[in-house]
Amino acid sequence: MKSSLVAISAAAVVATLVTGLKDRAAMQERFGIPAVKPAPDLMMMGRIKPTDAPAGNADFNAEAVADKIEAITSPQPPARDTPEPNVAKEPPAAPQTEGSQAAGQATPVPPAIATEPPARQQGAAPPQPDVDESALRYFASRGDKVRLQAEISRLQALYPNWVPPADPLTVPQNGDKQLEAMWKLYSDGRYAELRKAIADRQAADAGWQPPTDLLDRLDVAEARARLINASDLQQYATVVDIGAATPSLLTCSEVDVLWRVAEAFVRTERSQRGQDAYAYILKNCGDPAERRATVEKASTLLDYQPMQALLALEKSAADGGKEFDAIRDNLARRFVAESNEDPRLAIAPSYIARLEKLAESEGLASDALLLGWYQLRRNNPADAEKWFRAARAKEDTAVASQGLALALIARRAPQEAEDVMFRWRADSDEATSTYLAATANLMALQPPADLAEDVLHRIAAEVIARKYVPTAQQFGWYARSLNQFQTAARWFETALAWKPDDEPSAYGLAVTREQLSDRKGVLDLQRAWAGRSARIANLDDTLVSNAGAQPATPPLAPQQPVQPAEPPLPRAASTQPEPEVSVRVARPAMQTVAVERGPRRARGCATTIDAGQLGPSGALSRGWCLMEINRPMEAIPAFETALQSPVRKIREDAAYGQSLAYLRAGLSNNAAVAATKAPQSRQRAAELQVAILADRALQAFDAGRYRETLIYLDQRAQLQQERIDLMVLRGYSYLNLKMYDDAGRIFEAAAATGNRDATRGLADLRKVTHPDVND
Repeated sequence: MKSSLVAISAAAVVATLVTGLKDRAAMQERFGIPAVKPAPDLMMMGRIKPTDAPAGNADFNAEAVADKIEAITSPQPPARDTPEPNVAKEPPAAPQTEGSQAAGQATPVPPAIATEPPARQQGAAPPQPDVDESALRYFASRGDKVRLQAEISRLQALYPNWVPPADPLTVPQNGDKQLEAMWKLYSDGRYAELRKAIADRQAADAGWQPPTDLLDRLDVAEARARLINASDLQQYATVVDIGAATPSLLTCSEVDVLWRVAEAFVRTERSQRGQDAYAYILKNCGDPAERRATVEKASTLLDYQPMQALLALEKSAADGGKEFDAIRDNLARRFVAESNEDPRLAIAPSYIARLEKLAESEGLASDALLLGWYQLRRNNPADAEKWFRAARAKEDTAVASQGLALALIARRAPQEAEDVMFRWRADSDEATSTYLAATANLMALQPPADLAEDVLHRIAAEVIARKYVPTAQQFGWYARSLNQFQTAARWFETALAWKPDDEPSAYGLAVTREQLSDRKGVLDLQRAWAGRSARIANLDDTLVSNAGAQPATPPLAPQQPVQPAEPPLPRAASTQPEPEVSVRVARPAMQTVAVERGPRRARGCATTIDAGQLGPSGALSRGWCLMEINRPMEAIPAFETALQSPVRKIREDAAYGQSLAYLRAGLSNNAAVAATKAPQSRQRAAELQVAILADRALQAFDAGRYRETLIYLDQRAQLQQERIDLMVLRGYSYLNLKMYDDAGRIFEAAAATGNRDATRGLADLRKVTHPDVND
């Protein structure tokens, strides 16, 4: 009974459709369906590809008839990529009276879609064109609703006056079995076999010609296959050529081809053409998933600004939002990453705000890293540190540690930066560079950092292994700050052995040799750097004037046999007969490693100018500025110019500043002379006298003149209470003079304050007085 009802219903539907085709205008008016206009040329070719749907039954089946009619006449056919299998419809309602409207509502069937409706009068109807319907017959016989609808749409676009058959079952099947097999090969995508089958038949039957439609479709299918293959092989020029030669592929039904052509344009440096291709999809194609995919694909190839133009084509969603809201988070991530590559790129603040919310809500380390690099690249180290710490808390990686270290260096916290990066120092070249930059900035801190011996050893080991000149140079200045001039000279020599043209290291070595009264070494450096460094040449006018009588010497080499790869650490060694003491004074000019990602800000006295061209007041200001950035040797002539001022206050300040500059350079005798160039207040005079006596004591100790050291220390003690570090210096002087009881008394008093050098002094004393005891 059920099958009979279905058959009767299907017959009624067919009859209604046939009637509608005879008067299409009336049917369109009845159902409110506007006439369909011809499709543009680029939309003529529907996408045809193999399907996994099973073949239909050739025998009559009422339920299959209803499905096929629905496939032809439905305004929106099923998705072409996922055809649904034939499903039996619910039985229609029982037949009612002729005047009842319920019968018309039980199975409403819109008219078949046609480009041009036929005329109402049979006599005025245009003649039917000669249309090759072989593909139509094949797809009808196979029950392939998707391809059948695509073929009807294609033929309507090509032949506006052509009317599709009302009932697919009435289309006669191909009587040509060989042609049927050819269409089967085409449907299966076996194009090479199809070409061979056509050639074989033409060879066997000279009068047979394949259908034009089959050949056209085969050409397009092969072009599509070649284009996809060229795209997969990244032969982008070939992709563009095939697309230009086959415009029927460039339609919304071939959106994958459009994506590939757009990518090919971008890859061949025709970004505007690629943007146009993506825009074509967004302007003409309506599939939501394909539109979203278009934006996602474009965002991986196009820059930020072209992407904003594409996003302007966004449509409103049914729920009141925007159609690309689902992918806007990933777009924000892409745009921020792009701005990290180019700090000059300014992206909308809304993307930054969205990513910050994502980082806080989802807690992904990758989002925090993006924000950290974004802030660091824009010279916001505090904000960058916040995000890098958040990323590191989620996932401690080399990249997160590197970013945090750079932020710490930028805000002048290199000691923590060195500790953060030490674990990851060998992870990559960038990680190594960041670690070494942290070490250079750490050693260049002013006042010097109080570093543990294990930290110094591990830094030195990495510097020697990498032959990193900036940190080796800073080791020299660091040793000078501890008044360990021999150690400083070794580090400067090591840096010059690795990089002979490193002027700051040469200058440090010259100053240190001057400190050690090594006049020949200073002259050698001055000759080697003649014409290349004014500050080395002007280090000592007397030495420069006497240099003319000296024979020329080759470029700089270590003065005494050393191993450049293993310079000593700037610490006192208990096995040395003349231990060095960690006494800290101001060091000469420093050079730190630039680690900021943004442009470096120049300071007021960063440039080199002749101070003699300035007025006394300007020269005084420049001298103090140079002292602030640790360039005392350049500050000295600036203060000298200021001393020419007729204003007493300027002369006093200039003399005081020049004395401090000489002291910072380790030239205590010159400092004493400078202090007499202008009257000083009682406080300043005492301060300078204390500093000069301490410096002379240090110089005498380094020269091995221990009794003279004690004399200077006694003189200083009459002016100011002795500091702990100078007490240790006194203890080592007693130790070297074999005054063991005095040395023990001093070391014990200093060690009681927790001073590590004093504790080491006690150990050195025990080794000398009790050599048989194994500590």
